Amino acid sequence: MGREQLIDLLTLEGLCHQYPGGEQLHFPDLRIGKGEHTLLLGNSGTGKTTLLHIMTGLLKPTLGRVLIGGQNIYELNTRKLDHYRGQQIGLVFQNAHLINSLTLYNNLRIAQEFAGKKHDTEQINRTLEILGLYEHRNKFPRKLSRGQLQRAAIARAVINNPAILVADEPTASLDDTNTKRVMDLLFEQAEVHGATLLIATHDNRIKERFHFTTILNENKA
Repeated sequence: MGREQLIDLLTLEGLCHQYPGGEQLHFPDLRIGKGEHTLLLGNSGTGKTTLLHIMTGLLKPTLGRVLIGGQNIYELNTRKLDHYRGQQIGLVFQNAHLINSLTLYNNLRIAQEFAGKKHDTEQINRTLEILGLYEHRNKFPRKLSRGQLQRAAIARAVINNPAILVADEPTASLDDTNTKRVMDLLFEQAEVHGATLLIATHDNRIKERFHFTTILNENKA
């Protein structure tokens, strides 16, 4: 299929961000179509996490536009943006960031609620089962192993069948065996849920798994 035939899921145009008292970060324009699993590769100081926060609606840029499914997300009010993000984007951070006072099951349930969706027990149980977590559904995050927490974070990210699955440094500090395991899991879940995978990392080991790679260079004001 030619590039011109693909529907753009994510478009970044003219993005830059100015932190108070800091330098201005500039980012390349980017178009990601459905099925174009993409790697954002760059060392520390290139603004990978800042860019992820901007493109997922967590940090409003100083200048520029972010379109997801044709919607300029920063034209939405806070409530609508929260719902739109919850429905369109699945986020996997370096740390699981689960709510410690809730069981694994209820962490997924509240993710549905944040997206403005109805509580779907069948969807939660099916997702947990696919990721090998069903027997741990009533456990609190502190009772889960590191590997289980990683899978739990992925479960929460895919619970609402997002169009885009975004991961920030998912293989940081992992050995080669666990790096392969996590990457296999992310690609598998992207396929199961029909999502397009976007990963930001400094880890060159996973570069060969992507057909589309954007290199982030050192930012200069």
